[in-house]
Amino acid sequence: MLSAYGFPFLLAALVSYILTPYIKTLAFKIGAIDKPDNRKVHKKIMPRLGGLAIYIAFMIAAVASLELTKDIVGILLGGSVIAIVGVLDEKYQLPAKVKLLGQIFAACVLVAFDIRIEWLNNPFGGYFYLNEWFISIPLTIFWVISFTNVVNLIDGLDGLAAGVSAIASMTVILVAVQMGYYHIAVMTAALAGGIIGFIRYNFNPATIFMGDTGSMFIGYMLAAISVYGAVKTAATVALIVPAIALGLPIMDTAFAIMRRYSNGRPIFQPDKGHLHHRLLAMGMNQKQAVLLMYAITAVLGIAAVLWAEFDGFYAALIIAVIITAVAVGAKKIGILNDR
Repeated sequence: MLSAYGFPFLLAALVSYILTPYIKTLAFKIGAIDKPDNRKVHKKIMPRLGGLAIYIAFMIAAVASLELTKDIVGILLGGSVIAIVGVLDEKYQLPAKVKLLGQIFAACVLVAFDIRIEWLNNPFGGYFYLNEWFISIPLTIFWVISFTNVVNLIDGLDGLAAGVSAIASMTVILVAVQMGYYHIAVMTAALAGGIIGFIRYNFNPATIFMGDTGSMFIGYMLAAISVYGAVKTAATVALIVPAIALGLPIMDTAFAIMRRYSNGRPIFQPDKGHLHHRLLAMGMNQKQAVLLMYAITAVLGIAAVLWAEFDGFYAALIIAVIITAVAVGAKKIGILNDR
């Protein structure tokens, strides 16, 4: 059975590893580059189309490993839409509103294929049914857009978003295998493999960035896989596990919104108050900051696996401890301050 998950992982890793240098050449050729400025950490022009290698690697591995049912086709089609939006953004620097419309459209692809959140577990027994379209559809779209953007917002240091996403993906694979969710495990293995193959070129000192193509695609796929898991298993664990595993970028995004709002700044205006910026300001170099955030994500991943083993009070306690620890740590390093 392990070979069923190992094949898509290794295939995607190999394709991504081989393809990335060619994508780098393509990025320079079409002008998909990232120029340094006072908010960014890198000091030279960088190609930013690396996510295309992750996308292609995932698609090849997924198609080679899965039966193309209606659900799977819907997920692959939605992922293709978000990848196209990302590539266009790398080339033309799309306005935020245009990217948001593209994200909404990609999320609507899932809904069109009946992949949407229709129930949640009640911790005290039974389910909360969300069958009404005016609840289920907006919730699904919000969920997908949120995941799509949290990975994008943490993509600020070499290898950071890729590594955090890879660890989160491995967490989802462990829980999926443990609970017998075959299709979820295979799709996530293909995603993790594509990311791992790319990290070789993205870890400090990076030679290529994943760009919005990569960060939005990874976030979208983790969201789509989680919703698909909830549909197929009627278990909220499919939604919560990736949310816990991605707790670091989710919390960082939440703190960014709070920080900008409290200081009277536009919520979507970039700043240098993100966690990775604060770690650098404390004297860490890029590698140290990234490795620390990897370690935090790994701890969150372990917590997610433990959460999947429990129900009710103990599961809620694990989440409460995580949120409290992150909030205390964020306050100590001044992440809520306007920097």
